Amino acid sequence: MKRLGVKERIIKTASDLFYHNGYNQTGINQIIADAGVAKASMYQHFRSKEDIAVAYLVGRHALWMGKLFDFVSTEHTSKGKIIRCFDYLVNWLYEVDFRGCGWQNIITDLPNDHDKIRNQAVNHKNEVRNYIHTLLKSDETVEQAEQLGDQILILLEGAIILSQIQKNKWPILAAKDAAIRLLK
Repeated sequence: MKRLGVKERIIKTASDLFYHNGYNQTGINQIIADAGVAKASMYQHFRSKEDIAVAYLVGRHALWMGKLFDFVSTEHTSKGKIIRCFDYLVNWLYEVDFRGCGWQNIITDLPNDHDKIRNQAVNHKNEVRNYIHTLLKSDETVEQAEQLGDQILILLEGAIILSQIQKNKWPILAAKDAAIRLLK
């Protein structure tokens, strides 16, 4: 297997540290040491820890959305795809031992002046929101699709955080049941 380049090692190492330890609890020196790179090499690729976090979130977004789209692709109806999103959450949260959402986690651990990171979290959540709206627009008016889509998004997001707190899938299953009722 090909060894990762310096930039990729920094991103991979920082991704693991940010996700499991938290943004504030992860220092540049720890990233450098764990990635096995020189400080000068790190600064050739990233100007700050915030820039590394942005790269982490961009990569996480592409991976997470790709897995979601693959998971729901077996459904043929828009509403079926939305309900399948809840099943995806169950699988994903078991996979990460209920560690939760990388975007929710980093936002709660973020100093106020880190707008580049905050913007990545907003972009991710907006893409999920737009995906749900788009699915619903095939069956609903634009206004209804957006209103219902926002309600579904709140169920998804709330289920993620409560499942993380509870270390259990029941919040996702309860949110899925609520979504089924809303989609009737």
